Amino acid sequence: MTTTFVLAGGCFWCLDAVYRNVRGVTAITAGYIGGTVSEPSYEQVCTGTTGHAEAIKIEFDEATIPADIVLDIFFTLHDPRQLNRQGADIGTQYRSAMFPADAKQREQFAAAIDRANNMWGGGVVTAIEDATEFWPAEDYHQDFFAKNPGNGYCNAVAVPKVRKVRAGFADWMG
Repeated sequence: MTTTFVLAGGCFWCLDAVYRNVRGVTAITAGYIGGTVSEPSYEQVCTGTTGHAEAIKIEFDEATIPADIVLDIFFTLHDPRQLNRQGADIGTQYRSAMFPADAKQREQFAAAIDRANNMWGGGVVTAIEDATEFWPAEDYHQDFFAKNPGNGYCNAVAVPKVRKVRAGFADWMG
């Protein structure tokens, strides 16, 4: 059974880079959600005035990887205690948020936040927000890390996140 989650946890390049290495993940789309501007551009979202978050739409096969593992990876790969930022990326576009498609996902997301609070010792600020339209990011953002292996940001920020998830979820890595 294919399940789709929409998750925001800082720069979408990092989320994309991590989940592309996870067994059972069948598709990832980097994009924007949660704002008021239709068909936003990266430049618009970077201003912090659109209300959108950088996010990924992740599709996975629950026969291969449980939804709880997908969500626990999410809470491992970013610091969900940072409000409207991840490291040097500052602004609401980098917020930690989850966008449920239905009541079941809302419950799954709330349970994952509880687990994350235990893992991080409390202080998780991840929001569960009503899902609005998801706008795919420009083509050059899709699978950005693989297309730009020498990018300084990816090497400084994404690579440590990939390593952290590999260490904690080795059985789930492809």
